[in-house]
Amino acid sequence: DTSLFVPVPLKPVGDAAEEDVGAELTRPLDKGEVLKNLNKFYKRKEIQRLGAENGLDARLFHQAFISFRKYIMESSSVSADLHIILNDICCGHVDYLFPFFLRHAKQIFPMLDCMDDLRKISDLRLPPNWYPDARAIQRKIIFHAGPTNSGKTYHAIQRFLSAKSGIYCGPLKLLAHEIFQKSNDANVPCDLVTGEERVYANEDARQAPHIACTIEMCSTNTPYEVAVIDEIQMIRDPARGWAWTRALLGLCAEEIHICGEAAAIDLVTELMYTTGEEVEVRKYERLTPLTVLDYALESLDNLQPGDCIVCFSKNDIYSVSRQVEARGLECAVIYGSLPPGTKLEQAKKFNDPDDPCKILVATDAIGMGLNLCIKRIIFNSIVKPTVNEKGEKEIDTITTSQALQIAGRAGRYGSSFKQGEVTTMHRDDLVQLKEILSEPVRPVKAAGLHPTPEQIEMFAYHLPDATLSNLIDIFVSLSQVDGLYFVCNIDDFKFLADMIQHIPLNLRSRYVFCTAPLNRKEPFVCTTLLKFARQFSRNEPLTFDWLCRHTRWPLAAPKNIKELVHLEAVHDVFDLYLWLSYRFMDMFPDAVLVRDIQKKLDDIIQVGVCNITKLIRASQSAAAPATAAVVSEDFPLSRTKRDTRVVSERHGAKSTEALSIATEIPGERRGKSMKAYRSATRQEDLKSHGRGSLANRLLREGLLTQEMLRQLESEWQDQHRNGRYGSKRDDQNSSKEMGKKKK
Repeated sequence: DTSLFVPVPLKPVGDAAEEDVGAELTRPLDKGEVLKNLNKFYKRKEIQRLGAENGLDARLFHQAFISFRKYIMESSSVSADLHIILNDICCGHVDYLFPFFLRHAKQIFPMLDCMDDLRKISDLRLPPNWYPDARAIQRKIIFHAGPTNSGKTYHAIQRFLSAKSGIYCGPLKLLAHEIFQKSNDANVPCDLVTGEERVYANEDARQAPHIACTIEMCSTNTPYEVAVIDEIQMIRDPARGWAWTRALLGLCAEEIHICGEAAAIDLVTELMYTTGEEVEVRKYERLTPLTVLDYALESLDNLQPGDCIVCFSKNDIYSVSRQVEARGLECAVIYGSLPPGTKLEQAKKFNDPDDPCKILVATDAIGMGLNLCIKRIIFNSIVKPTVNEKGEKEIDTITTSQALQIAGRAGRYGSSFKQGEVTTMHRDDLVQLKEILSEPVRPVKAAGLHPTPEQIEMFAYHLPDATLSNLIDIFVSLSQVDGLYFVCNIDDFKFLADMIQHIPLNLRSRYVFCTAPLNRKEPFVCTTLLKFARQFSRNEPLTFDWLCRHTRWPLAAPKNIKELVHLEAVHDVFDLYLWLSYRFMDMFPDAVLVRDIQKKLDDIIQVGVCNITKLIRASQSAAAPATAAVVSEDFPLSRTKRDTRVVSERHGAKSTEALSIATEIPGERRGKSMKAYRSATRQEDLKSHGRGSLANRLLREGLLTQEMLRQLESEWQDQHRNGRYGSKRDDQNSSKEMGKKKK
């Protein structure tokens, strides 16, 4: 895609320090005549054809000509040979300009001279050849295929523990930490390696023969007897799939045990065929039965001990958890951005039979990494925001794979619940959930790839003036992959590359900063990375004192949701510091001190999560209704057109009832009675529509704006506050007022 080729600026020549040789040999240029001939040159079909043969498509040809013309017209002098030609073409020989034009085009588009080299560098058709150490041995590949709670990972880990040396590669820090604990508890010395942490089994920091790591951190140079690659289906992940591809093709282990969905068997078999290795498949069935119920929960009043309500947004988590505790039930809360320690504490609280907390409200973060004693999974919704292969955000129904992964957490083998159940919060979602769960899981079609630092460095050698973001764009544009692979989404990488482009860093350091694991939706974390990079470029170490000043440590327990979210961001900043400290030890020297305060911060966040409903109430009382973290429960909205009609009819009946109440009760008593009536009405609404906040969902989907919500909620509350049920005339006046507002 030549639109990615950014021209290198070429400044016109100013007043010449030396004499104009071309003018001495011929005569000074007539710029008016030169301009006419340049435009004639541009329009020649033969010239355009020659340009195309030399790599200049219509876009590049046009850009190169504009630059060429500007250079000639604005320069006080040009090279003698070009000066002579420009005078000669007055006699009609415009074609003689082409060599000079092409020379200029290659100056502003240096990639034209090295396109063949760039294509070779970005040729991704043979990834197995990137790992010569792995190709030098004959590996035994064993695929443990089965659903959640089938024991597939257990059998792979047993082989890992019995080996002389081994490596476990998992998708989450929690999973790596779990295997680290299990190994050392079984007297098998095992180290823990994640992006932010190194924990050695041996006190003298000697490397143990076994390692549990997050998959991005696995070494492809160290030999092992056994390797375990967990959750292999994530090889298709648009952002992280490359890490599973790298581990599968590159690990130097005599035995590689792969765990995951059966949907990945065919792809893994094909990939191993290209390496000359056979795959042994061992299939497992679920150890406990899982039943899809024939009825939806419909109301939070129907919750039972061991229930887990699964939401797909933080706002729904906040809304549902508040409604649960409003019913006198204690609940644990787990969502993705919580620190691992807080997640474990919330899981421990929920699992503890002696703890009064028997309800869990969670996102799909429970799908991996946590052992939970869940009896019944309840989907609050079956639509989820996702990011497609192009990096575009979509809101779509959950896939069969996602539904099975989450539903499978119910009835865990060895827990107090011998079978699992799954249902939905809303009746109309249940039919669709049954269809989703009954469909076969779509097979994994391709494995992710990502350009390596070495490949980008070779690109930069040929294109020294290109930005890192532009280098990545050109690499992906020129890259060639066969049908078994795809290039992973690079939007996060490019976002960070653009953000720190103005900071003077060498290419390798710039690349490392751009691969830092952070959520670009968190402004505080992004600005911190920017400050890290700026101070790093000045060769000034990022000290513990500097970090404390920046984060304003020590921090107090949160008083509202906004403060809790900020604490989570600070925790991510500490993670970022620790991640960088293992890559630039001299510049981030205080990892031990930062880890200590991160543990304290984890405890503070745990306090906040335990009091999350109090924080929600504080947020709502402090913020305007339209900007509150959770939309007010005073403003129930239906989720579908059919529900809208039903709700309207029901509220119409209630309005009539309210009219009679308001008419019959005089003066002072009317206000108190109407208030009690509205409270009872709200509770009835919540019981029959225990559906979380539709308003938040509509806002996310773009069907409702904040301004529309503000007006609707204001009108709803004003209608009740002013007691407009008092007479039919008031109702008519209200309708007129609303009509004027619409106009």
